[in-house]
Amino acid sequence: MSWIFLSICSALFLGFYDLAKKHAVRDNAVLPVLFWGVVTSALIWLPFILWSHLHPGSYPSPQFLVIPLEPAEHLLLLAKSTLVGASWIFGYFALKHLPLSIGSPIRATSPLWTIVLAVLLMHERPAGWQWLGIAVVLAAFYAFSLVGKLEGIRFHRDKWVGCMIVATLLGACSALYDKYLLQVTGLRPATLQAWFSVYLVVVMLPFYLGWQRGFWPRGHFEWRWSIPLIGVLLLAADFIYFTAITDQDALISVISPVRRAAVVVSFVGGMMLYKEKNFRPKALCLIVLLAGITLLYFKH
Repeated sequence: MSWIFLSICSALFLGFYDLAKKHAVRDNAVLPVLFWGVVTSALIWLPFILWSHLHPGSYPSPQFLVIPLEPAEHLLLLAKSTLVGASWIFGYFALKHLPLSIGSPIRATSPLWTIVLAVLLMHERPAGWQWLGIAVVLAAFYAFSLVGKLEGIRFHRDKWVGCMIVATLLGACSALYDKYLLQVTGLRPATLQAWFSVYLVVVMLPFYLGWQRGFWPRGHFEWRWSIPLIGVLLLAADFIYFTAITDQDALISVISPVRRAAVVVSFVGGMMLYKEKNFRPKALCLIVLLAGITLLYFKH
């Protein structure tokens, strides 16, 4: 199967993942939604972890075998789960209070922050096209702030916009950390994803118990079918993504911006399902944003 087609499928699953998140947290308590979503992902991976350890010879796909890890490697994955868990807490709270047509595009700017962090922390030097992409993304971001004013959202004052920006920055840090885990430490994608899913439950459990025991004001929680669907859709998107990367002809510089097209699915879904306002100006801002993100992957 074509790696480009797989990349498009992964983007579709990511878009539906955003829609499921919005459905799950809308007028609902965030922490239990997040906790049971990550529990779903862990429960899906747990049988494969046990299978890999107890009967590795009968495992059907060596590519997705969960390899035993050293204690230090487990700590590295626990750190990744902590980083992602923090990103998701900020992101889920922001998504609950922001229109999907505003929140998802902000989240889609993560390649910009990844490049900025790479420049600051790893002394990388973006090419001319990438600097242009940075400028275009920032312009689109500013345009979204102007559209947001039509709905009473002040980007420089709104705490939920701030939460989404923090979530995006943490997500960019996670992307750099993934590069370290996969390229420097040599972890396999399946091993990373499996134990990351398990440790996310460990990270989120104290927050869930704190919510349950009323350590802070509790919101109303209602169980919805979209809660376990969050975990399923994210695992599917990542599984297809890793499968695409294994193709020897696959170009990560093409796969990454294709996956960012997931924002189109969540954007259109937000307009259709939740009757969000100002479609035309937001659509124009989104087109500019996607153009800028595409430029970020031009290295020459």
